[in-house]
Amino acid sequence: MVRVSFNKVLSATALALASLGGVAADGLQVTSPSSSIWWVAKSQNLIAWSCHNTSIVDFTVLVTNQSPAIAVAPLAIIAIQQNFDCSIIITQDQANQPTGTGWEILLANPLNNTDVYATSEPFEIKPLGSLYPSQQSAGASVISGSATGSSTAAAATQSTKSGAGKLAVGGAGVGLVAGVVVMAMGVWA
Repeated sequence: MVRVSFNKVLSATALALASLGGVAADGLQVTSPSSSIWWVAKSQNLIAWSCHNTSIVDFTVLVTNQSPAIAVAPLAIIAIQQNFDCSIIITQDQANQPTGTGWEILLANPLNNTDVYATSEPFEIKPLGSLYPSQQSAGASVISGSATGSSTAAAATQSTKSGAGKLAVGGAGVGLVAGVVVMAMGVWA
């Protein structure tokens, strides 16, 4: 007869769930980067998460790779991040990982980084000079003559130049806003 303790089964289940991409605890979920929203090496990149409907107040942000040959252990890039921010721009000084696939963002307990609250989908870090996903889709809209795509980009650029207001966007619009903000920072930096 094999005896297995409930605690060992629970621990093994939690470990297995934490190792899966896109895992979320208590409603917290990494929304960017993802399999369709990549980072560009040696550039500013966006991390966004679902900050509502969760009791988690703060967390540590870590970056890791699925391949132990690339990243032996997760690397903390933000020690304590407040949940209410909902997103943050990561500079090349905070995270300067090499190009490649299999990268993941982990949101973890600040006191115990092995207690992972949420894991992003695996994403790619593309070479310096690559377009962000929002730039590719915005470029396609302008090329096809879509007035909506070009007017949205122009309005976002204009409000960034004037500093007259903040852009608040959720869901899929985060990538477009991040791309415009990153482009604007590169132009005026």
